[in-house]
Amino acid sequence: MALGDHAFVRRAPVAPRPPPRGVVGPLAWLRNNLFSSPANTATTILIALFLAWTVPPLIRWLFIDAAWTGDDRSVCLDGGACWAFIGAKINLILYGQYPPDERWRIVLVAALFVAGLVPLAIPRVPGKRWNVVYLLVVFPVIAFMLLTGIGIGLDKVPTDRWGGLFVTLVAAVMGIVISLPLGILLALGRRSKLPVVRWLSTAFIEFWRGVPLVAVLFMASVMLPIFLPPGVTFDKLLRAMLCIAIFYSAYMAEVVRGGLQAVPKGQYEGSMALGLSWFQQMRLVVMPQALTVVIPGIVNTFIALFKDTSLIMVIGLFDLLGMLKSATNDSDWASPSVPATAYVFAGIIYWVFCFGLSRYSVFIERRLSRGKLHR
Repeated sequence: MALGDHAFVRRAPVAPRPPPRGVVGPLAWLRNNLFSSPANTATTILIALFLAWTVPPLIRWLFIDAAWTGDDRSVCLDGGACWAFIGAKINLILYGQYPPDERWRIVLVAALFVAGLVPLAIPRVPGKRWNVVYLLVVFPVIAFMLLTGIGIGLDKVPTDRWGGLFVTLVAAVMGIVISLPLGILLALGRRSKLPVVRWLSTAFIEFWRGVPLVAVLFMASVMLPIFLPPGVTFDKLLRAMLCIAIFYSAYMAEVVRGGLQAVPKGQYEGSMALGLSWFQQMRLVVMPQALTVVIPGIVNTFIALFKDTSLIMVIGLFDLLGMLKSATNDSDWASPSVPATAYVFAGIIYWVFCFGLSRYSVFIERRLSRGKLHR
């Protein structure tokens, strides 16, 4: 029996047909994500009502009724946000009491920092070792001399004249740079086979995790000078930065210890079978895997550290929040909307930096092929 009598063989491919309307498109997305069940539908409606109740007044206060320009509080009496106040005090908010004629130093230090950080943050840029040497060795020396004026013939600017966002970033960067390597050492010490090292590391971690950061800052500000020899001074800003770094190194140690415990035992045994020393095992095999696993925890600790730098305000250091609070005391800008605008502005600044850290950590995770199933 011939095949042609009972079958039809198509000689050309069938033209692609559009997918059903109920599968793709905006309506399908809404149905699948927002109205897929009665409970989801009710939740969506409640959230929409809440947003309709809160967002329009907020937009009106932030933008429509806001005062954007002006020289005093007279422009901020209409009930909207007083962005004119931020514009008038922006230099104070950014630089604090740093001499106006010397603020170019801060800008130069920021440019040098970005010039070293950007190549380090981009994986494809070569020469990472030199970037690290520059940021950890060369840049701190240059930044210290430029900002203080010591050793290069510039006017000396004491740290009690530093303030604003500048101090917030300095404290955060110093805290991050010190807390991460110290936390790694503490995590390794807590897992050490030497009892003394393990006990000392555990005691250090548990002590700093058991006291609030505010108490630590007060102790460093008030009690530490009492125990110093007569005539010996210790810079107040440096004390605060060291307190923040040491405090968060204990939390960083626990994050890193979680990563070390997540590395399979076979990795340790394999590295020992290759004849690697303990330091080579940690540097080449174990630690890269452990840090990769705990990238979200590390970045979360960095974000918490960055936000907690605002606590240095309680010991008399004028960071971003402290400088904003000081600026709101200006009688020329005494208005009900000025403090609210100042704190909203501070919140935006903190959110921008924290969100940037979060997004960069997501980028690194994706590049290292970690956690893709959870996105």
